[in-house]
Amino acid sequence: MSRKKLIIGALIVVAGVALVAANVFFKKEKGIEVQVEKIKKHDLESIVSASGKIQARTTVNISSQSMGRVTRLAVEEGDRVKEGQFLAAIDPRSLRSQVERGDAALSAQRTAVEQAKVQLESARTSLKLAQDTYKRQQDLWKDQLTTKEALERAENDVRLRERDVEVRQAGIQMESTRVRQSTAELDNARYNLGLLSSESPIDGIVTRRNIELGENVMIGTMNNAGTVLMTVADMSIIEAELEVDETDIPNVKMGQTAKVTIDAIPDQTFTAKVTEIGNSPIQAAASAATRAINFKVVV
Repeated sequence: MSRKKLIIGALIVVAGVALVAANVFFKKEKGIEVQVEKIKKHDLESIVSASGKIQARTTVNISSQSMGRVTRLAVEEGDRVKEGQFLAAIDPRSLRSQVERGDAALSAQRTAVEQAKVQLESARTSLKLAQDTYKRQQDLWKDQLTTKEALERAENDVRLRERDVEVRQAGIQMESTRVRQSTAELDNARYNLGLLSSESPIDGIVTRRNIELGENVMIGTMNNAGTVLMTVADMSIIEAELEVDETDIPNVKMGQTAKVTIDAIPDQTFTAKVTEIGNSPIQAAASAATRAINFKVVV
């Protein structure tokens, strides 16, 4: 047999072996992957998974307590603010006029009280003179040195002066009552004037601003919600509000450690702890009668 034929025969044999090996390899089914570990004591962990939303622990919606036109805006959406920092103001002209009228009325009534006190002192002085005159007439009457008519006239004059003193005292009380009423009205007007200026109740970030300069805002009523000027959130502590299935909620305890992943921040895990577990299930919509029962959990 020539060398050429031997080489051709060897190649045919190799091709046949390769074909058989390929058929065996591609027809082989993959097995189930398992994790293998040495036998030793472990703490078994029950992992509860749930989805929810990320939010600031403290969020304040700032609404106007007076209606009017916005005349000043001091912040933009995204600005950091401090507690007590000025945010916005509403046109104060109407309420400022009420304060000025109330202040003028209170000043006039206080002057009236002072005048009434002067009149009371004058009435008391006249009463003292009438009493002295009556006393002299009584002494003269005993000595038969005056007439009955003069004595009675002196007595009547004392009664008139006493009545005048009582009237003056009542006038002072009435004017004092008016002063207290006007003071209360003025304080209320000043309080309402102060409500036109909105300040931040917390340190935080303006996460939403719903108004622009020149817009009119409304106050809330029983049927209509008032205008929310802006929202300030304290971003120093962030919460994840989760919906946990009723079958998993018995395994959740206060203070447990949790791991939070956020879609907006991939490849990063945050550590948290359970701070709130709802005792009542989350109310589902009326049409979702077959929806699973979930409980609110905050970490």
